[in-house]
Amino acid sequence: MNGDAIAVDATRSEGAVTDVRAFCIRLLGNGDLETKLAPPTCPDGSPLADGAPGPSLSIDRPVRAVGLELAAGAPPLPRPGELASPEARASCLARFAHHELMAAELFAWALLRWPELPAELRHGWLLALRDEQRHCGLYLERLYAHGSKLDDHMLSPYFWKHAPAIAASPHGPRAFLSAMGLTFEQANLDFALLYRDAFREAGDEASARVCQVIHDDEVGHVALAARWLERLSEPDQSEIERYSRAVPFPLSAARAKARRFDVAARRRAGLGDEFIEFVRSARSTQETRPRRPRDS
Repeated sequence: MNGDAIAVDATRSEGAVTDVRAFCIRLLGNGDLETKLAPPTCPDGSPLADGAPGPSLSIDRPVRAVGLELAAGAPPLPRPGELASPEARASCLARFAHHELMAAELFAWALLRWPELPAELRHGWLLALRDEQRHCGLYLERLYAHGSKLDDHMLSPYFWKHAPAIAASPHGPRAFLSAMGLTFEQANLDFALLYRDAFREAGDEASARVCQVIHDDEVGHVALAARWLERLSEPDQSEIERYSRAVPFPLSAARAKARRFDVAARRRAGLGDEFIEFVRSARSTQETRPRRPRDS
């Protein structure tokens, strides 16, 4: 089910939100951070209902408040060795906070797009969405401590620019699992530790601790994606085949890592050694050596 692409601001949910569908519509249809970071629970704190998730709903882009608009052309992420500068640390924290915000939005997007998926997977995505909101809040706290805020920075649509390819893929939710969990989040197993140590070296232990929290949570997110990609794929496919067939171009295993490659975390996530080595040895067709991440 692909549904019809609609403008998200036409789907705003008014009043109390008590089910997953209304929650996701509200998150994507309101542009302020307070709404986007409101946890996925009923007003009384009880779990949201998801017994009747409704028809598939396809949304092009999230609504964003003034100052939080998506804009291409963000500068490169500061190198780890540059974090002695408070300005560089603030730039990193803003970039990382926005990545978490986009991830939360995209989990909401996926929950609306594929309502027919098993309840266990939908629940897993909702829990991951809640984690992304919490991660964004942790990074924002550190950003504020540096005297900056999110709307002081250019906010690249890097994650969102891959949504059309995911939506167009014949592999449906498998494309999302491969892109989000096994590419973006797998890469963060490496980047979170790389920048944890860089913040620590710069004397910013509080930001280093946040990176460690995100890294530890990403292990569970990668495990969720790997487990469900296997369940939704043909039984005779290997991990490498499942991922390679479903991951939407231009994403690939070359984007699922950093130069610091965390084998132990990947094993904790349940990834097999052959797949881990496949990712470790992957090379981009556009470059011969790893570059620092750049949103574009």
